[in-house]
Amino acid sequence: MDEIKAKLDRLPLGRPPNARYWRSISQAIAATLDTKIQALTKTRDRLDGCIGCGCLSLETCALLNPGDQAKKHGAGPRYLMGDDILASGTG
Repeated sequence: MDEIKAKLDRLPLGRPPNARYWRSISQAIAATLDTKIQALTKTRDRLDGCIGCGCLSLETCALLNPGDQAKKHGAGPRYLMGDDILASGTG
């Protein structure tokens, strides 16, 4: 919102902006919104694949199991079983 406000603050004071100037500002705001929408959509889509504990998604969990490190320690919900794979340095 601060970025959008900063763009709107560039509008001329005391008179309406001409069409060309408004188009420039509105396109910049649209680009900012598009970037944020893409980031939120990507986050939402990644959350759909996560079940919380990782026991069924360890191959794709980039947060808790980058590179599928847990696989080296056996099957099952390794973190729930007490494995501290990231801290052990053996993952």
